[in-house]
Amino acid sequence: MGDARFPKSVYGRGSEPDARFSLANERTFLAWISAGLALVSVGVGLEALALSLNPGFRLAASVVLVLAGIACPVQAWFGWARAEAALRESRALPFTPLLVVLPVVLVVTGALVLLGLVVR
Repeated sequence: MGDARFPKSVYGRGSEPDARFSLANERTFLAWISAGLALVSVGVGLEALALSLNPGFRLAASVVLVLAGIACPVQAWFGWARAEAALRESRALPFTPLLVVLPVVLVVTGALVLLGLVVR
């Protein structure tokens, strides 16, 4: 009987890696999910609390945070699949592009909030 795990595009290749590496990959998946939830929550909260920031800058910061939060679960899924496939095929682990994007998102958000405080 074959491997019934989903997705077959990942589990149908290579050999079974050390369980510790697969479990670490799953924890990374969950960390991306948590990061996404936090970013969406902060973005919604920033706008919902209607802090005394310039409304345009506040909304822009909220949108940037929510968009970044939406990108995190996408990264979680595709990053997990790529890393698991690499583990199964004894290849080097792939680069995660969102690791470059998220610091930029935080700098942009911080700048928008700072401008929102200064320009009222």
